[in-house]
Amino acid sequence: MSALDFARTNNLDIFVLGEGANILISDAGFDGLVIKPKLNKLKILDVQKYQENLQSLESKNYLAPEVLVQAGAGVNFGELIDFCLNNNLLGLEEFSGIPGSVGGSVYINIHFFEFLLSQFLVSAEVIERQTGKILTVDNSWFEFGYDQSKLQTHQYYLISATFKLKLADSLTAAFAKGRAHEIRRYRAHRYPNKNTCGSFFRNFRAHEVKLQINQKPMIYAAYYLDKLGFKGSLRIGDAQVSHQHANMLVNLGSASSQNLIDLARQMQQQVYANFEIMLQPECLLIGFKESQLI
Repeated sequence: MSALDFARTNNLDIFVLGEGANILISDAGFDGLVIKPKLNKLKILDVQKYQENLQSLESKNYLAPEVLVQAGAGVNFGELIDFCLNNNLLGLEEFSGIPGSVGGSVYINIHFFEFLLSQFLVSAEVIERQTGKILTVDNSWFEFGYDQSKLQTHQYYLISATFKLKLADSLTAAFAKGRAHEIRRYRAHRYPNKNTCGSFFRNFRAHEVKLQINQKPMIYAAYYLDKLGFKGSLRIGDAQVSHQHANMLVNLGSASSQNLIDLARQMQQQVYANFEIMLQPECLLIGFKESQLI
């Protein structure tokens, strides 16, 4: 709250930094106040009821109940997943291997195949930028969509989020841990895990594309980039399209942010020239004075 007061008093822009998993910062930096939340509390709500339910579940007395877990905005999302699995709580393991904090994950509404984080979030605490007032809000308040949430208006910042998860017996939880491990192995093989700002372009909305495969709109940005043969080949300076994934850019050593922007712009131009659709960034562009892409 004091940081927000300082920013208002000094008329400063604000950027809340999680773990930097899906952002690109301008070579000129960010002219404002950067806030990195240290909100690392992680707990099961109503512990006594949770323990009673777990004991009954292990005894095969009834179906799996739901349990609420609250996590601070600064909690590493992987640590949240491990905490849940170690307490026989299932659901979030679908997002295993996706880097970032709880705050950043809610901000972008992380996804993996058909799973969206918004399917598990039931409530949250947010702080209003202009007043410093702390609000308790429900899922609908966020106006979640694909890669979208109300937090992207930059008028509110996440303090904590509460997720509804399924309590499982020990055997089922063990299978879920194995699934989480395999998802992480898959992501480590499929995606670069360093010197990258994550998926650079968002997938298309269904109405934005003409191409259909098996009577379904081809919404995946990487499909079009793969078709143009960019993977591991298209390069500007030390900025290159990853050899592992066509929608991820990597820094081979000394690439500037502008190198990455120029590479992304070239990708936009070539996709539009070949498919007449315009890629839009999913990666957050921080500190750039004007739009750097088409």
